[in-house]
Amino acid sequence: MKFPRFGSSDSSDRKRNEMNETGAHALSGDGHPDNAPVSRNDGHVERSGALPEHFSDPGLPPHVHRLGDEDPAAAKRSERQVAILFLLSMIATLAFVVCYFAVGRESLITIPFVGPMKALHFALGFTMALSMLGIGLGAIHWAKTIMPDEEVVEERHELKSDDEAWGAAAKIMTGGAEAAQLKRRPLLKWTLGGALGLFAVPVALPLLGGLGPMPKNDLATTLWDEKINGRGRRLMRDPEGTAIRASDVTLGSVFHVLPEGINTTEHPLNEKTKASVLLVRLDEEKIKSERQRKWGVDGIVAYSKICTHVGCPVGLYEQQTHHLLYPCHQSTFDMTDDCKVIFGPAKRPLPQLKISVDDEGYLVADQGFKRPVGPSFWEDNGKELKS
Repeated sequence: MKFPRFGSSDSSDRKRNEMNETGAHALSGDGHPDNAPVSRNDGHVERSGALPEHFSDPGLPPHVHRLGDEDPAAAKRSERQVAILFLLSMIATLAFVVCYFAVGRESLITIPFVGPMKALHFALGFTMALSMLGIGLGAIHWAKTIMPDEEVVEERHELKSDDEAWGAAAKIMTGGAEAAQLKRRPLLKWTLGGALGLFAVPVALPLLGGLGPMPKNDLATTLWDEKINGRGRRLMRDPEGTAIRASDVTLGSVFHVLPEGINTTEHPLNEKTKASVLLVRLDEEKIKSERQRKWGVDGIVAYSKICTHVGCPVGLYEQQTHHLLYPCHQSTFDMTDDCKVIFGPAKRPLPQLKISVDDEGYLVADQGFKRPVGPSFWEDNGKELKS
């Protein structure tokens, strides 16, 4: 059984016959007519169809001038709009600074569709976003309405550019201010400078203010400087918190000491990092420093246990050599010679605490440390903190 063929096979045959008879459609070497459309299977192969070897450059479209290019009043209006956006950025930046100090750190507000959050975080985020938005929108509006927008064709070169191209690039860089019309429009120059200058404040303020409260004189004083009922604070065992009599300290013994009443202070851990003391009894004949001998009691001397390198606590006391070793960076101090550094990266001796015995026989501090406690960021140059 034969089925009829669909399609115009007869017309195709007639077309091929006409092509062969009349030569109206000349074939190329690969069998395609020169002017016939390229089929999908042929691909974009040279001389496979009617595609040209090179496309002609259509050139640039005609330049359309903006309203501000032809109307000075419109350009002036755009200038004022840009300046208003920059002023908005400046106001938002100043609001950021005000909110940083005025809004309570624990105050809460409720944001619709968000929920409760700290008012300070919302205020800082909103004002900083507004400041950035003012600068961004102002710069975009400036470029869209005032700066020149003529199309420029730049011929590209392979590898290194020639001297002429370098000269052209330098000319473009130096002519940037003229293209931005900063000399002609000083209002934009000053408002942009003010907006960018003030925008640095929100960036720097959290870095400086977020470091915590200013130390003032806190780093130069310790709890040993404060008196209790007109007398010096007693030396208390750490962690027992019991007072130490002079008779309790035997030759070669070591006590870790804290000032009396440290646990009742507002920040006991902070006080401990500055007021921790190591108490040792030495043979008085081996003490080389006269001041060290006078500031002690019968060979009992007290020194800060905070290393003057980076603030590590003391780790080891060698009874035979009377050396204090800090395990973090191996700084070593000689307790018989006013705790001077004999090895390691520490640059200053450990500060000594002047002690005496009260009426009940307990060891007390006569005064605070005369030298700064802790790391050597102090540039004391051997000077005492107070007389």
